[in-house]
Amino acid sequence: MDSATLLEKAKAATDNATVRRVFGEPIERDGIVLLPVATVSAGGGGGAGKGFAGKTENPDPAGEPSQGEGSGGGFGLNAKPAGVFILKDGDVTWKPALDVNKIVVGGQVIAVVALLVARSILRRQLRKRR
Repeated sequence: MDSATLLEKAKAATDNATVRRVFGEPIERDGIVLLPVATVSAGGGGGAGKGFAGKTENPDPAGEPSQGEGSGGGFGLNAKPAGVFILKDGDVTWKPALDVNKIVVGGQVIAVVALLVARSILRRQLRKRR
């Protein structure tokens, strides 16, 4: 794949990194408009190569240093719901999206810390009794 084709594919991917990929179109019913909001980020990479400017530890069978080659690539896209703006009777309110995974991980971290603190306290009390 040549670099022009790779750049065209990367551009097409970034063009698709929109809020509509996460939520769809804003919704209007009974005078209320829901305007979804998302956090969308994208990143890319590249590469190249050709010859090797120096000696290598793995010469080819003829005893000559091997010639380098190269390639590369990479692309990442991340889209997360952030929340929704609610427009009703001229007032705007914000309702954040709830990330259950963060809540679960936060609870696990708190539980581990609590267990470590309890273990430390119990060890100190056992040492005092001796």
